[in-house]
Amino acid sequence: REYELLTPSALEVEMAVDTYWVAFKSTISEVIAKSKAKPEEIAALGISAQGETLLVVDDAGQPLRNAIVWLDNRAQAEAEVLSQEFGDRNAYQVTGQVSIVPTWPASKILWIKRNEPELFQKVGKYLLIEDYFIYRMTGHPVAEGSLLCSTVYWDITSKTWWDDMLYFLGVSPDQLPTIRESGEPVGGILPQVARELGLSPTTVVCTGALDQAAGAIGVGNVVPGVFSENTGAALAICATVDRPTFDPLSRMPCHYHAIPDTYMEHTFTTGGMVLRWYRDKFCQEEFAKASAKGKDAYDILTEQASRVAPGSEGLTMLPHLQGAMAPDANPKARGVFYGFTLRHEKPHFIRAILEAIACTVKRNIDVLEELGIRIEEIRCLGGGSRSPLWNQIKADLTGRPVVTTHSPEAACLGAAILAGKAVGLFPSLHEACQQMVAIKDRFEPNPDSAAAYAATYERYAELYDSLCPLFEKETAV
Repeated sequence: REYELLTPSALEVEMAVDTYWVAFKSTISEVIAKSKAKPEEIAALGISAQGETLLVVDDAGQPLRNAIVWLDNRAQAEAEVLSQEFGDRNAYQVTGQVSIVPTWPASKILWIKRNEPELFQKVGKYLLIEDYFIYRMTGHPVAEGSLLCSTVYWDITSKTWWDDMLYFLGVSPDQLPTIRESGEPVGGILPQVARELGLSPTTVVCTGALDQAAGAIGVGNVVPGVFSENTGAALAICATVDRPTFDPLSRMPCHYHAIPDTYMEHTFTTGGMVLRWYRDKFCQEEFAKASAKGKDAYDILTEQASRVAPGSEGLTMLPHLQGAMAPDANPKARGVFYGFTLRHEKPHFIRAILEAIACTVKRNIDVLEELGIRIEEIRCLGGGSRSPLWNQIKADLTGRPVVTTHSPEAACLGAAILAGKAVGLFPSLHEACQQMVAIKDRFEPNPDSAAAYAATYERYAELYDSLCPLFEKETAV
């Protein structure tokens, strides 16, 4: 369900808590209607949720203010205070997050303490979205680790609250949910809530996962050696590891997985938004043709790109339209097209964008392998996975097989797998994935493209390194 975010100022992004609940409720009604399932046939309910959105409720579970959405950036001063108090490197070793930023709920809680002191005294529970839904449905405030690790007040190694951070924030453990693993039963739905949702009280609500962790499960990324990438507006990557793995250079965050005692190197960077930008700014003709034919404009763009040889005849792009994110973490970086000549046409630029995102995937894989994390296979999800050309480019440029699955909503499938495992429909998460994750296509690296893409990646890396001094100079003006 789409909904409008509230933006009281340039830095503030909020949402009325009941807006989430109404969207949740209407979606459940549609799912039941379309599936023709009887409520009593639904054994379990699991949740895939966005991270970092903070909800504060009173002792009765009633919201005290709008939710502070993960996009909110108001707590800049508070993030700086926490960074100075605890140190980014220390916080990384405890929480797995490479720096303390305004996004994290710890920063948001400190903002509430400093700016809404009367409300701060009334808080019964600090919750994330998944916690709130579980609490509202079952009466039990329960949280799980995959969502908690980016709060920056949860210790990913001991799997307990970070007491020093809580003390500094003035938060009691009693004001936080009970910690459980993902894929565990919490309880049945309260009768009055079941009536409101059109569900049965016998349906068991289970702990779910962060959307990216759920998506990893939904494509079968549940063992070391597998890497999943979700190309939507952003590019999200997840690599499953069997122990906490910290980067000495603090480039790669470490998260707790939705699989007990398992972790994932997980981060975001620029993704499909670059192709969308190019489509919107320079491809109105293709947009019109797509609309007239009832086709997707992206299909027309990638068809054009397919006519260009690997390497885009020397045209190389840096996709840093909003700064470089993982693993370079350089907000001053900018987008660049390099090496174009009179022979280059629109299809070359489109293909160069596709290759640039594939270069970013490889750059992250290179960092993971520096950390001793082997990557044997890439599982693709998100809108970008629908493009066979893009999948093949990623396989060719990274030198690894790229696999797609049949589920268009991998995170929802991951939540369903966790719920099924929680109520005993599957003996284990891994067996559930074997039964429910269906491979669609497999793209093997083409050796004929290896030389062209080795040169492309070398240019990509050298171009970024060479331009960093200029990025610094230009943005300092």
